[in-house]
Amino acid sequence: MSTEDDLALQRELLDGVSRTFALTIPALPDRLERVVGNAYLLCRITDTIEDAADLEPGAQAEFCERFISLVKGEGNAGSFARDFFPHLAEHANADEQRLIRETPRVLAVTARFSAEERAALGDCVAVMARGMAAFQRKKSVAGLADLADHAEYCYVVAGCVGEMLTRLFIESLPELAPRRDELRRLAISFGQCLQMTNILKDFWEDRANGACWLPRDIFLEEGLDLADVEPGDPRFARAYKRLLAILREHDDNSLTYILTLPARETQLRNFCLWALYMALLTQRKLLANLDFAHGAEVKISRRSVRLSVAWSRFAADKDSALRASYALLARGLPQAESVEADTPAGAVR
Repeated sequence: MSTEDDLALQRELLDGVSRTFALTIPALPDRLERVVGNAYLLCRITDTIEDAADLEPGAQAEFCERFISLVKGEGNAGSFARDFFPHLAEHANADEQRLIRETPRVLAVTARFSAEERAALGDCVAVMARGMAAFQRKKSVAGLADLADHAEYCYVVAGCVGEMLTRLFIESLPELAPRRDELRRLAISFGQCLQMTNILKDFWEDRANGACWLPRDIFLEEGLDLADVEPGDPRFARAYKRLLAILREHDDNSLTYILTLPARETQLRNFCLWALYMALLTQRKLLANLDFAHGAEVKISRRSVRLSVAWSRFAADKDSALRASYALLARGLPQAESVEADTPAGAVR
């Protein structure tokens, strides 16, 4: 198949496995759209390996390592797809099945990127695959041990994606290189902002699937065991408000990250702004519905998404307008506490 055929397939696959990212990734400049779209599909394949519940930990780790090698240009993609396909989780839909079958063509697109782009994607997949495998082995409804463990989980699931995106942004805009370390630190926090918001929103659904990614120490300090929690418990609400307060500092860092990108790069800013606005709107819904019992109760409306997109397109190059809109959306959210103990190990390697 030609390069254009493979890229057309990439867009189809992206639309099938993620309506949200199929909306936001096309906001990027053409080159970055191709690389980031490919990166998202690689991450989804990694996630699919972690969802293969019938695999023993050793076999799952082996598939992870095989896929890491493939992203780095080693191994046979067709053999990987054929070997892994029978292990797809029962809930895998037709789009996810197609993604696994088309793994060789997804990787054919990866192979055409620059050395730095391929390295950024490969490093992200390696951190994610190995980290998620480790967390899957210890998942339970009792939650993660503490805030540090929770932050590390957010890092391997999303913070490493922020690092990857920063590398890709710098490859596209070399003028950002002198601020590499600052952007990397902020990107990890941005990733935690998005992932922590999703974890808070998806608590009850994750619990039904035998997992909880919240830090149990925060809940134990409120006298509540996460394994025994029921909807409407005031102790649960108090712990959630404390987590929202910690999350607020990651929100602040996310805005700083976006404002660090050149104002003229409205496509990059919009890509990031849409994610931040949706996270803030979700946090507001959570705060207003601390007794929620299902993720649908704190899901933001399509109208809110449309308004966020429209506003960011208008204000993306106006720093003062972005600060004002952020202040409006964050108003009423609990004030941030120190997150010193909440820094993931991956952030200081």
